[in-house]
Amino acid sequence: MKKQFTYIAAAFLFAGMLSAQKIDLNAMPKPGPTPAINIAKPKTFQLSNGLTVMVVENNKLPRVNTTLSMDRPPYHEGNIAGVSEIMASQLDNGTTNLSKDEFNKKVDFLGANINFSSNGAASNSLSKYFPEVLSLMADAIVNPKFSAEEIKNAKERTIEGLKADEKNASSIAERVSTALMYGKNTSRGEFETIESINKIQLADVQNIYNKYYSPDNAYLVIVGDVKFDQIKPLVEKAFGSWKKSNTKFAALEPASNVSKTEINVVDVPSAVQSVLSVSNLNNLKMKDPHYFSATMANYILGGGGEARLFMNLREKNGFTYGAYSSMNASKYSPDFSAETSVRNEVTDKAVKEMMNELNAISTVKPEELDNAKAKLKGSFIMSLEKPETIAKFALNQKVQDLPADFYTNYLKSIDKVTAADVSNAVKATILPNQSRIFIAGKASDIAEGLEKLGYPVKYFDKEANPVAKPTAQKVDANVTIGSVADKYINAIGGLAAVQKVTSITADATTKVQGMDMTMKLIQGKGGKMMMEMKMMGNTLQKIVFDGKDGYAEAQGQKMPLNDKQKASMAEPELFPELTFAKSTEFKLAGIEKYNNEDSYVVKGPKQTYYYSVKTGLKTGEIKVGEGGSMPTNFSDYKEVSGVKLPFTIIQNMGGMEINLAVQSYQINQAKDSDFK
Repeated sequence: MKKQFTYIAAAFLFAGMLSAQKIDLNAMPKPGPTPAINIAKPKTFQLSNGLTVMVVENNKLPRVNTTLSMDRPPYHEGNIAGVSEIMASQLDNGTTNLSKDEFNKKVDFLGANINFSSNGAASNSLSKYFPEVLSLMADAIVNPKFSAEEIKNAKERTIEGLKADEKNASSIAERVSTALMYGKNTSRGEFETIESINKIQLADVQNIYNKYYSPDNAYLVIVGDVKFDQIKPLVEKAFGSWKKSNTKFAALEPASNVSKTEINVVDVPSAVQSVLSVSNLNNLKMKDPHYFSATMANYILGGGGEARLFMNLREKNGFTYGAYSSMNASKYSPDFSAETSVRNEVTDKAVKEMMNELNAISTVKPEELDNAKAKLKGSFIMSLEKPETIAKFALNQKVQDLPADFYTNYLKSIDKVTAADVSNAVKATILPNQSRIFIAGKASDIAEGLEKLGYPVKYFDKEANPVAKPTAQKVDANVTIGSVADKYINAIGGLAAVQKVTSITADATTKVQGMDMTMKLIQGKGGKMMMEMKMMGNTLQKIVFDGKDGYAEAQGQKMPLNDKQKASMAEPELFPELTFAKSTEFKLAGIEKYNNEDSYVVKGPKQTYYYSVKTGLKTGEIKVGEGGSMPTNFSDYKEVSGVKLPFTIIQNMGGMEINLAVQSYQINQAKDSDFK
């Protein structure tokens, strides 16, 4: 049964006054003159252990931002991939001087934020508490307390996350596309797995810390309400005992683009959308003469809602909610990528349109160039209000070896870019003839269309290993849509037991963004339904339908269901399988892997059902509504009053998985008043 979510929007109209002079409301306002930029330059000193400290005094607000970054190439973790992230997760678990509780209480008491990553740390605090916060941050970095128990807990959390991502097309795409670009057994292409996380031990975490988390080539940037002459003794006291590692890094493994553009596909059978990217490697650095031209080209192509990719794929064709591109001038992994997510049925069309735009970006219109300049200059000027931006600039200047006037001349550099400059930059950075077109999606739905585009199509599994093209399993000649329905009915209790069911009441719990939520769902024959979702005792949403009429309620506002919604909900049977044999709308469409089980596929006009070949139980369904496709997985069947029902239901709403744990079912307990 479909659940329709109704959102109520309010529109407000503001009236203004125009002066007597004539104003062309359709004309874009002309930008003013490019302002002069004055960016505070950091004062710098270095500790004997190699830590470089940069201080920018900014007394506008009584706050201090501190950022620690380590300038080092990626390193290969091998069969314990993920160990660096596990190590970083331990740094706020207390120190050799403070317990975990003592450390976190001190941070909270000071009203500060301290965060750690595998490549550094950051803190933010009021300036009067800065010395204490700096000391806490340094204590965690210099004197970490690693324990086997905390590492075990971190591994369990990571593994739970990996399991949740196993069917997530976006997560699979991010992992496999990078592995294919750089090689899955390289420092830049490896990824963590359940097996690699399980292998991590306390000694591995300690070794990674000692070898790679060190002041060698590290930068501490302090921006805010501080005095430089007071900073040096504080930093020397806090970080002076941090020991150098003198680690020698191996050369980065070579990586290159494909000689000819190809399509790489990972089959995600449960995907209702294809995650699509077109990527290539390049050598762009921030200090390169064509850096600003390449940045401009990327903005015109995919930098925002007015860019070409967005206007084509969303506004013109309606393939997606958004399409964007990025030009990454990283010191160690520079690349270009254009990305979007589209409906399965338009995947091939989206690839064609995206490649058309990549091929056309070498030529830009004067108005596009002017608009991009205005947008990029405006963004740059606004970013100067943030202390973290100044810290980033100071760090970039050191790490990227930028000229001293790179940022003071930033706006002038943008102004100088011409259409010819953009064309030349594109030739070196956006390579539509040497790109990987990567797609994570349902191969059975998208393969035929992709193979007609003229590019070589290669298939890979979720571990980035090459595989043969997924093929649909053949259905035995004696299997019919009727026999699939009968097997399901028998599996859940038999025809006699199923026919006695007139209503089902379910009470379930779940978590949404870490908060507990409850759901009550009552279903009756004839499409009758009542669904109520609550959080902290308050109703978030309620939908009621008595088979003929109904309403939706959200945030205290009640709205009647429209005719289209009512028509979609008026289903005669609680179990649609009872109608399969007599219906001409449903077809047996083969066997696919769904919810990790080989499943018979039964397709209807707006829904697809999946039934385990082995057990006959329903493994899931995909229903298409006004808001798009919503896949649901069913598992953990248990008997309730003679009928087996699923106690674990996982729904994907807009890319977010909602894991419903059914606490109880009641059979034939609904009353007519429940649907009013």
